[in-house]
Amino acid sequence: MRSFKSIALIFLSVLPLFLASCGSAPPVDRTNQMVVSVRDQKMLLVRDGKPVKAYPVSTSKFGLGSQNGSNRTPLGNHVIAKKIGRGAPKGAVFKSRRRTGAIVKPNTPGRDPIVTRILWLSGRDSHNRNTFGRCVYIHGTPAEYKIGSPASYGCIRMKSNDVIDLYRRVGVGSGVKIIRGSLDTTKAGRTYYARRGGRLRANATRW
Repeated sequence: MRSFKSIALIFLSVLPLFLASCGSAPPVDRTNQMVVSVRDQKMLLVRDGKPVKAYPVSTSKFGLGSQNGSNRTPLGNHVIAKKIGRGAPKGAVFKSRRRTGAIVKPNTPGRDPIVTRILWLSGRDSHNRNTFGRCVYIHGTPAEYKIGSPASYGCIRMKSNDVIDLYRRVGVGSGVKIIRGSLDTTKAGRTYYARRGGRLRANATRW
């Protein structure tokens, strides 16, 4: 019995060291949040509740929804579950989230792959829990001339320069809220548009 107790004490004493050697969970970024407006076809980056920068985007040409196989953009609350593509050159092509070695320039005729960076989303609402399994991303596209209007197959598309900029600003765990209405239905969005003379004037800006 005494031998068993000694072994148990030794095990308990080294357990913390063992767990520490296994590494820790990746840090969660709760400072930066994103709001994606389907109406405005814009994404607003918000830091500590204040607007930082807006990017033009492209949501699904099939509309909104969370149904499997629908190719629609899911509404609601999400987080960035994985970041893929760090250090890849602009226009680097990804297939099944792996680089193919090809590089595509913006607006190359007939080419519309996923390029440059991938931010893989995970749904946090009951209706969008399948977002991760549906492989809904924020990602770069070479079809930059379509940015600003619904043109994707469910993902949120961005210009390569913009998705590189966003990628370096946000981390795993950052919130992404996709809304049907305008950004000016949110506090940060109203602040953003107020600084630019109102939503209509801001939306008329040539990006």
